[in-house]
Amino acid sequence: MQTCRIGNVTVGKDAPIRLVAVINASPESFYSKSFIPSESVVCTARQFADDGADIIDIGARSTAPNSPLIPVHTERERVTDVLRHIEGMGIPVSLDTMYPDVLNAALRYDIAAINDIQGLRNPEYARIAGDSGLPVISMATDIVPGDAKGVKATLSNLSTVISRAEKNGIRELILDPGIGKWTPERTFEDNWELCRHFSDFLELERPLLAAVSRKSFIGDLTGRSPEDRLAGTLAVTCTLMDKGASIIRAHDIRETADIIRVHQKLNQQI
Repeated sequence: MQTCRIGNVTVGKDAPIRLVAVINASPESFYSKSFIPSESVVCTARQFADDGADIIDIGARSTAPNSPLIPVHTERERVTDVLRHIEGMGIPVSLDTMYPDVLNAALRYDIAAINDIQGLRNPEYARIAGDSGLPVISMATDIVPGDAKGVKATLSNLSTVISRAEKNGIRELILDPGIGKWTPERTFEDNWELCRHFSDFLELERPLLAAVSRKSFIGDLTGRSPEDRLAGTLAVTCTLMDKGASIIRAHDIRETADIIRVHQKLNQQI
């Protein structure tokens, strides 16, 4: 498996499982408690780091189904406002955006990675990402985010993402199989199948991101609202670590850091 470095953090292969904390600058989020107003972002980032986060992921647009659309300039302003606040804190930052304009604005700050749910489909975005020299986290996307249906299609999309990355000189790549309700065609059972077969994606020889925090397929099974899906999230996360996840993206940092520590202790070779 290839490895990559996000700031001073190595991801993949024999490195410890890494934890990415979500800092959400979007009040439209499906999980309202995850929204962090700009005046609280420094305190929250410090707390996440103290709780065990290795990386902070900044996003300012909700991509959940039926979320209200916002102008690109609004997302750009939100992102740069957060980045201004946390500049120089010393914890690696990744940027979660689909838009070249937002990415260009963020590159004026000290970001350490790029998170693209469009799978590098936008040629301008992919060129900017390649020119930046930064590692990229990229989701299984052909045309629209998360449009693969089933394990075989997800593998195909991820292979396409690898080709796009190589074409644009992106050498360090983390793959996101895209678990979640991204398109109307995607069923809850489709997402459980991606979880059951998560280890299949290891054949692509890239570190894998598990991003399942409080998602709707967990709520469908448990009957819980986003605010009450922590237990289900942690159960799925443990399984995905067993199946080869190198990096976990989460809202609940202290609890997720605990299960990562316990998981690694149980799998420690003596």
